[in-house]
Amino acid sequence: MIARKRTSPVTKSEKPPTEHKPTIASAEDFRLAPPKLRVIFVISSLLCSLYLYLLCFHYNLIPVAARYVLRRNMFGFDINKRGTPQGDVKVPESLGIVVGIVFLIVAIIFQFFNFTEDSLWLVEYNAALASICFMILLGFVDDVLDVPWRVKLLLPSFATLPLLMAYAGHTTIVIPKPLVSYVGLEILDLGRIYKLYMALLAVFCTNSINIHAGLNGLEIGQTVVIAAAILIHNVMQIGASVDTEFRQAHAFSIYLTQPLMATSLAMLAYNWYPSAVFVGDTYTVFAGMTMAVAGILGHFSETLLIFFLPQVLNFLLSLPQLAGIVKCPRHRLPKFDPATGLLTGTKDGTLVNVYLRIFGRKSEKSLCIHLLVFQALACALCFLLRHFLAGWYK
Repeated sequence: MIARKRTSPVTKSEKPPTEHKPTIASAEDFRLAPPKLRVIFVISSLLCSLYLYLLCFHYNLIPVAARYVLRRNMFGFDINKRGTPQGDVKVPESLGIVVGIVFLIVAIIFQFFNFTEDSLWLVEYNAALASICFMILLGFVDDVLDVPWRVKLLLPSFATLPLLMAYAGHTTIVIPKPLVSYVGLEILDLGRIYKLYMALLAVFCTNSINIHAGLNGLEIGQTVVIAAAILIHNVMQIGASVDTEFRQAHAFSIYLTQPLMATSLAMLAYNWYPSAVFVGDTYTVFAGMTMAVAGILGHFSETLLIFFLPQVLNFLLSLPQLAGIVKCPRHRLPKFDPATGLLTGTKDGTLVNVYLRIFGRKSEKSLCIHLLVFQALACALCFLLRHFLAGWYK
């Protein structure tokens, strides 16, 4: 049996273990862990499935509603196709009521997933939905009773009352830096004048969508473009800010704009050239009010007005006829030539006619695409202005 050798109690002094220093990898040696694409794919699929379900549900609801409005003799004829077989087809009108109803259902159910009972934003959210619902009702009344356009200008001012009464946000404006030396203030409190400004902004946005129309797909197309710009702007502002209230205001705007864009895309499939349905004033006033509310409660009304640059130009061109200085016909549409299928600009003061007078005759589909591209360029101009004027203007 082999005995184990005992160690001597006196051992040689051992050197203390050297401290391990972590090695710092250079930029060339750095390797990023592979991304978890599966997680992103699963989450995106769940979100997209809900989004696509909304589109499909609304998409299938439109033909059902179209049959009902035809039974009530709510139809019209496409004036821009007069003299052709398509010009004699009865086109269902006022289908904007479908967009509005689906929007309200989605927006109301959304409260269950986002807001709590003591949420400070819940009151303003419900007030915003009340104003939008009020505007949908007034728009549908206009489609049924054919309200005179002078009365139509005042309808949004009544619809904004729930929002104005419940608004508890700030009423101050930031004076542009180049004007601070002249005004003597950096921040100016407008008080009730600010609420008057909110009401006027809602009136403008609502009616500007309504009067910049007359082509298949133009009303919904411009709404989709502006709504996309609003969503991009909100996401950019949320990512660039650390202020909780500021981020919540822009998130609030997203809550209203996202369902507007989803329902509008479903309707655009039926309203694009050649249009199978007409959205009527119900949709135009609803879309304008929704974007106005999103801009007001998101606190980016100046940016919203630049997004509406084509609508501002159309309003300025229409002002002589709207004020009664120049005779205003019922339909200020371009002249259609059945032989060529092209539209010719008339002397009426609209952006559609001015565009045709400058760039020549075009088909209805081509003209609508050109105007939507112009709308997108106006939104891109807004982003460029915000980028180059940041730090100098405000």
